[in-house]
Amino acid sequence: MDPHLLRTYVTVARLASFSEAARELGYTQSAVSQHIAALEQDLGAPLLTRRPVAPTAAGQRLLEHAGPLLLRLDAARADVSRIAAAPSHGLSLAATPTALGPRVLAALPPAGVTLRVRTREEVPAAVATGAADLGLVDGLAAPSDPLRLPDVAPLTTEGVGEEPVCVLLPAGHPLAGRSGLRLGDLADARWLDAPDAGLPLAQLRAAAGGRGFRPALRYEGTDLRVLTALAAAGHGLTVLPRAAAVPVPGAVAVPVVAPRVVHRTELVFAGPPRGAAAGLADALLVRA
Repeated sequence: MDPHLLRTYVTVARLASFSEAARELGYTQSAVSQHIAALEQDLGAPLLTRRPVAPTAAGQRLLEHAGPLLLRLDAARADVSRIAAAPSHGLSLAATPTALGPRVLAALPPAGVTLRVRTREEVPAAVATGAADLGLVDGLAAPSDPLRLPDVAPLTTEGVGEEPVCVLLPAGHPLAGRSGLRLGDLADARWLDAPDAGLPLAQLRAAAGGRGFRPALRYEGTDLRVLTALAAAGHGLTVLPRAAAVPVPGAVAVPVVAPRVVHRTELVFAGPPRGAAAGLADALLVRA
């Protein structure tokens, strides 16, 4: 299967338009049509309906394979280029919002850093494709247990820290005065679904036995200030690492005491870090 044809197909399917895909890819519309026809002939199945432009059942199945396949190809190219390239004097770091704790921020070099806040799914892909030298991901885990990351490419992960987690709730909430909370007791509470800012509800649900944690409001952003303000305003509860659950006007952070879980942060890299990336990796891993 020709990856150039596959990229064309993915673009047409995403934009639902041959002409828009041609403009984005820099091809003529005729060339795009030829790419799709050649791919359909190679696979022996129609992949797109034409009016409207939409994936067929076979095309939808191909899309499920296409993302990982193309990402692997980009990762392979980046891996080879990384070996041949000279060490960079700068540092590009992709990180989730709650992975950027005080220790990480203090370890950043004084200059030459590009920091990109990304979702948990985007960070490994950024490292694999060379868009970032290093990545920092985080999540809920049992103490000393590694995180489960998407298998986008051969990547190395190292734990750089663990800390307790807290439930953030409004100051007037009936449980705000507790010294500790059990996740299982909160399964039926109103929750904020903020997978890219707080700890995902799926992780809380799994840790508490696999039930409950239905969202009252979904926040599709990465700004922790917005998330904590939503919690303080009573739109739902959220779980954050202790360092991120700083005092917020109108909110209280209560530690989670059961089950025994922690907020874990891991460093992600492809091949031995070099240059400024090696310096940051050493600073984070030496004290982990």
